[in-house]
Amino acid sequence: MLAIFHKAFSNPPEELNSPASQKCSKKPKLPEETLHEFLSAHPANAFSMNFGDAAVLAYVGTDGSSNLQQNQRLFCGYDGIYCVFLGSLNNLCAQIKQYGLSRNANEATLVIEAYRTLRDRGPYPADQVIKDLDGSFAFVVYDSETGTVFTALGSDGGVKLYWGIAADGSVVISDDLEVIKAGCAKSFAPFPTGCIFHSEGGLMSFEHPMNRLRPMPRVDSEGVICGSNFKVDLYTRVNSIPRVGSETNWVEWNTQSS
Repeated sequence: MLAIFHKAFSNPPEELNSPASQKCSKKPKLPEETLHEFLSAHPANAFSMNFGDAAVLAYVGTDGSSNLQQNQRLFCGYDGIYCVFLGSLNNLCAQIKQYGLSRNANEATLVIEAYRTLRDRGPYPADQVIKDLDGSFAFVVYDSETGTVFTALGSDGGVKLYWGIAADGSVVISDDLEVIKAGCAKSFAPFPTGCIFHSEGGLMSFEHPMNRLRPMPRVDSEGVICGSNFKVDLYTRVNSIPRVGSETNWVEWNTQSS
């Protein structure tokens, strides 16, 4: 899986960008270069969707031949919202009933419906909605109508996800570490487990929503500073996270909590 979002739409954390990327021999690549290499590596079963200058989603279908197929991989789109989902949910049936979906719905369909509920009706805080998902999972949602990016990674570590900064400042997200390294040079890090990222509200922990995330600079084996990891700071609290009501737009909630 590969997702690329223009910096103007994604607002990635500044600490993800390492100055060393411009000084080392391997410099970050432009998004189109990373996309071309990703598609070339999977010529038989990869496809991509381009949303103008705002975003690109690329996906490798399951055929059993790729070394990236240890986790279930799903892609779907509905009403201008697109989701790439990795992994599986143990409580999928219960969540399908909660959202009133068809029995044939899969995890990607469920995530889109959860996102739509948060965006349009907002009866629950975002951290609680994601916390209700039981399993090993990662997903990237792109709302083409609002230009919104929404990403989450489960807390059990069963699925790996990485993100970084491309040469033009765009944020790159992938489960393929080599793609991230090649495209982002030193400006990359593992996506933090148990966390969600929203392009308006930033990065937060859904396990500890009242605590801030503290950037932790990483140093590689050569002593070069890379993009930061983000850890929950148990001693620093967010001022307030309002419990939104049905008339509150989730984008507004994210802006308030950033």
